[in-house]
Amino acid sequence: MARVVVDVMLKPEILDPQGQAVQRALPRLGFEGIADVRQGKRFELEVEGPVDDAALARIHQIAETFLANTVIEDFSVKVEVGEGADATAVKAES
Repeated sequence: MARVVVDVMLKPEILDPQGQAVQRALPRLGFEGIADVRQGKRFELEVEGPVDDAALARIHQIAETFLANTVIEDFSVKVEVGEGADATAVKAES
């Protein structure tokens, strides 16, 4: 089985109150030098069989219609290759 990761983030022009709250709290906790924080969601999908173009197209459709609100969010789809290996980007922003 392969793992496909869908990361969903608010579009840059959309306000992120949760990210702003974290960013404001960091200096109070002794963490300096962080200019901005954006909060998002990560979905890990275990795919049966090979992750070919058809599987990626299906996952892209799932992300676009179910996992992300594309009016206010962007998403990226990545295939994780091997245990502990770096992820390889397969499809970029929505």
